[in-house]
This record gives sequence, C-alpha cells and structure tokens, in this order.
Amino acid sequence: MKRVWIWGIIGIVAMVAGAGTGFGWYVTRSLQPMPASETEQRISLPPGAGTGQLAAELESKGIIRSARVFTWYLKYKQEGGRFQAGEYAMKPGMSPDEIIEHLNQGDTVKEAGIRLTVPEGYTVRQIAEKLQQQEGVDLQQFMNLVQGYKGAEGSAAAQIPADASLRSRLEGYLFPETYEWKKGTSPQEMIETMTQELDKKLGQLPQDWKQTLAQRGLTVHQMLTLASLIEREVVVEDERALVSGVIHNRLKQGMPLQIDATVQYLFDKSKDRLFEKDLQIQSPYNTYLNKGLPPGPIASPSLASIKAAIYPADTKYLFYVTKKDGSKAHLFAETFEQHKKNIAESAKSAKP
Repeated sequence: MKRVWIWGIIGIVAMVAGAGTGFGWYVTRSLQPMPASETEQRISLPPGAGTGQLAAELESKGIIRSARVFTWYLKYKQEGGRFQAGEYAMKPGMSPDEIIEHLNQGDTVKEAGIRLTVPEGYTVRQIAEKLQQQEGVDLQQFMNLVQGYKGAEGSAAAQIPADASLRSRLEGYLFPETYEWKKGTSPQEMIETMTQELDKKLGQLPQDWKQTLAQRGLTVHQMLTLASLIEREVVVEDERALVSGVIHNRLKQGMPLQIDATVQYLFDKSKDRLFEKDLQIQSPYNTYLNKGLPPGPIASPSLASIKAAIYPADTKYLFYVTKKDGSKAHLFAETFEQHKKNIAESAKSAKP
C-alpha cells in the first residue's frame, strides 16, 4: 500500500509537470509570429475598445495565432493602456512585441486627403487650375467664390477695398504654402485656410510693421500689392529689398513703375517676351500707362517679399534691368543715363 501511494504521488507530479510543459509549449507556440505575408490587413481599434476586442480582430485577420494567449501576454507585459485608437495596417509575420510597439506609437493609417502646394508668385487662377487638375475642383466655381469672399473682421482679407477694377478680389491673399485637407473639404474651406495662413504669417512680422506701414502712407492692401510686384520681379533673394527700394523711390517721385510683370498679369499665361503693343494695353494694371501701384496684387507674395515691401533698402536707385547672363540678377542705377549703360552692359553679357 505504501508503494502504491508513493507511485500515485509520482504519477500526479508527472501529470502536473507534463501539463505545465504542455501549457508552456502551447503558450510559446501561440506567441510565435504567423507566417510572413505581404498581404496587408486593416485592424480597427475604436475609442474605448478593450484588449479582448482588439485581440479577437487580430486573430480573425491572421495577425496572431491566439486571441486568448495574446490577451494574457498583454496583461503579463502590463501593456494596452497606451494603445491609441485608430485604423492600423499590419501584415502577418509581426511578433507580439512589434504589434504592441505599433499600437503604442499610434502608427495609424493616415486618411487619404488633399495636398496642395501653392508656389510663391502664383496667381489665384493658377491655384484654381492646380486644384482642378489635382482634385477635380470646378475652376469657375472656385473663381466665383474668390470674387464673393468676405474676410472675417480683423483679417487682412477684410481690408480689401471695394474696387470694381480688381481683376481678382483675393489676388495676393491666398498665401503660398503647402496645405493638407481631409478628402471632401469644400473650395470655400480651402480659401478660408489660405487667407487665414496669410494672417498667421503677418503675425510673424516685426512688431512695428503696422506703424511702419502707416509712416509710409501704405495700407495693407497696397503693401501686398507692392510685395506681389517684388515677388514677380525678383529671383535673387538679396535683391528683394533693393527692388522694393526702387519701387518706393519711383512712387515718391510720381514716376510710372513700368514693371513688365503688371502687363504679363493681363494675360492668362505669361508671354516669353512683351512687345510695344503689349505695353499699350489699356488697363489700370498697366504700370507703363498709369502712375502709382496697380489696383491690387498680381500674385501671392512670400513672407520675404512682404518684409521687403515694408522695409525697403535705403538707396537712390530708380532703375533696374535684368542681366542677360543667365543669373537672373539685376543691374541698378540712380539715373537714366546710368540705366542705359546698364542695358548695354546687360546685352553684352547675353549668352549666345
């Protein structure tokens, strides 16, 4: 009897040990990654969902072997409290720890949206055409919304004058930047975002910018108009303030600005070369025929051009001509005689 009792104890111990070994093998096996695959699965973790619900979906999508064991593993690792809600893209072959890291970092699938880059110097029409090409936005609808847009009180767009001669009401007010919107964002919302971005950028200017504008006798609208001329005329960064100085000097002396870019603005697409007949086009934007600034901006100016418009270089320059050596830089002059010499010098440097 004693031997039977001893062998019984040994048998029970062996059974327990065997069960423990079997359970350990089961857990180890269940935590092994699934066979790797390039087939991506979408895993949804709604706000407030528990780890059990998550584990069940992971198992059903073939990402893990056992929802029950994965839940136990999370408790053992004290994980799950930092998991971020959202939709995840996962592939079979990920280890439990890789899955946990993915969920902790919140590497959710980004919702497909609209991404638009507005280059510096773009016109409203060019922006509308880009939206039409990329997103199928109705060009005419966009242009109509621009014409009827009323800026919020205190915004730059709220200061646009009621001038029937403005070719495009929001010209110069859609700030050049890269924008991202959710799919389905309306053209009206896009316009609001771009005008609000201008207000944000103006907020980055030196604190005295409004006072400086007032001292120069310029409104925000006139400043943006001047900045747009600089944007369209200047390629070399260091010349923005110099060209601004020329424009300010000519305005003070009552000289016509004679800026080609204002004539180019009258065409839907810029011409490679302006002819004498082009310079005779009757339009308030033609700065060859009209003194002072045009009725409004001719493009979207960058923050650098805006700064240059407010803080021009202090020079006596009244003229500039583009070098024809390919550098796109300018030669500046205080007198017309010097200007003529610069024109001749520029012609000599022209590349064959």
